[in-house]
Amino acid sequence: MEYWEILRQREYGFIETNEHLGRHVMLLGLAGSYSYGTNIRTSDIDIRGIALNQKSDLIGLTRFEQYVDEDTDTVIYGFNKVVGLLLSCNPNTIELLGLKPEHYLYLSDIGRLLLDNRRLFLSQRAIQSFGGYADAQLRRLQNALARDTFPQTEKERHIFNSVRSAMHDFNHRYGRFENGSLELYIDKAVNPELETEIFVNASMTHYPLRDYCGMWNTMANVIRDYEKVGKRNKKKDDLHLNKHAMHLIRLFMMALDILEKGEINTYREKEHGLLMDIRFGKYRKEDGAFHESFYEMLSDFEKKLHYAAEHTDLPEEPDMAKVQELVMAINERVVRDEI
Repeated sequence: MEYWEILRQREYGFIETNEHLGRHVMLLGLAGSYSYGTNIRTSDIDIRGIALNQKSDLIGLTRFEQYVDEDTDTVIYGFNKVVGLLLSCNPNTIELLGLKPEHYLYLSDIGRLLLDNRRLFLSQRAIQSFGGYADAQLRRLQNALARDTFPQTEKERHIFNSVRSAMHDFNHRYGRFENGSLELYIDKAVNPELETEIFVNASMTHYPLRDYCGMWNTMANVIRDYEKVGKRNKKKDDLHLNKHAMHLIRLFMMALDILEKGEINTYREKEHGLLMDIRFGKYRKEDGAFHESFYEMLSDFEKKLHYAAEHTDLPEEPDMAKVQELVMAINERVVRDEI
């Protein structure tokens, strides 16, 4: 079956009938494992797309940002919203501009115009966006390993580091603690079932309650993740853990292509073997931890990304004048009913 024939299936009928979609759809493509070339027999088909905003969205009172169909795992972004995401080099949307030709299920002439101008959206913003996604992926990987393989003392220290990171985010969001102090530390446990335990020294006066609740909710959520030990499907989670590791490396590969070549290459043909080895667990030890070779690979990619970030030819910021010219030309066709 040709990929575009997927859209003929009854469950995708909403694409034709929904008021925001239909003739306004400019681009539909495969997403997830199929778009990366890392799909396996049990992989679901995910579809992502872009639809033009309607005339009433542009010069009237209506608003359309995205349409989500959970039954088919389809997300179709409104054009104006996706432009903002593309300008920030958001990995989940920028990859939609770098699919293999056969992975586009539908492409209008306006969709082709967007693809022809994809380089307008590439800038050094990719350093932060891809780096941030990679950090989040690595944190999920570390958290899962901490739950399953770390001894209790190391697990407690890992929780502490996560809480400390959350506190850093909190301080950045709310400002300095001018009305008190807060200290987290690890010491010999009071709880007889633990070896070490996290303790807190806190002193606050006249402190905003909303800020206080937000801070403690953040730390509670971090610790709550670790209380799920023993309540997880190990075999299923191993597969997810391998998938997280694979996507972590894939993110680095995509970021390097953008920074070094100015290219968006979603499908990873040359690295397919390596990525599938990671997905199938060839970099895992018997105890569930990852081999040192995986962390060496990860370190190598981090060094390459740092070097690419310092030597890229991409502009610091997108050329907003040219982007606006493109967006206005496309939206003008909607207003003139020329789609």
